[in-house]
Amino acid sequence: PHHRSLSWKILLGYLPANTSRHVTTLNRKRSEYRDARKQHYDIPDDSRTNSEQETLRQVLVDVPRTAPEVPLFHNDRIRRCLTRLLYIWAMRHPASSYVQGINDLATPLISVFISGYFPTKDVEEEILSGEIMLDVTDVILEEVEADTYWCLTNLLAGIQDHYTSDQPGMQRMVMRLEELVNRIDADLAGHLRETGIEFMQFAFKWMNCLLLREFRLQRVMRLWDTYLSEGDGGFEDFH
Repeated sequence: PHHRSLSWKILLGYLPANTSRHVTTLNRKRSEYRDARKQHYDIPDDSRTNSEQETLRQVLVDVPRTAPEVPLFHNDRIRRCLTRLLYIWAMRHPASSYVQGINDLATPLISVFISGYFPTKDVEEEILSGEIMLDVTDVILEEVEADTYWCLTNLLAGIQDHYTSDQPGMQRMVMRLEELVNRIDADLAGHLRETGIEFMQFAFKWMNCLLLREFRLQRVMRLWDTYLSEGDGGFEDFH
């Protein structure tokens, strides 16, 4: 676990493999994020367009619903970070903008990157329980927010059509799941057809939120170790 924070940043293409360039890269990317925050978030509300206000409203509605069973995400400071980075991502990616489910994808990143500052702390008992927030300074949280933004951006770049209009990536994955079940468990597939249950009704969320609403966050972290290690196809083919 104590290698996870650094490993994920490298596997997501945020940090170069050359360790001598890590500090320079982090300083530059965190500075870029601060600039984006000034441009898009730290501005008067009346300077936002109607569309921007609606996006911010949707983010503000979803953030309190994010990972409701994980105490860490009940913390107001964490919720403010999540609100900012999701809104800024939406502003900088107008083709898809913000879609429900993207908020869930940020939760493993935030948890892992906070744990990277406290390698001796137990992830389940101290990080995810929220106890750690007493030790998390504003500087640490600012760095975690920037790192999460960039890593989420890189992750979503690989599955961009999951979140564009009509979400063709999601539909493709649900269809592939149905094909797999037809091939390996014909009895189950037949039963679902007979009872009038369509795969889209239950499996869409499995694809949209990458099982984050089905499994405990610590189990998802272990899954993501493999998704990331699988390369470009991890979050689609392996999933």
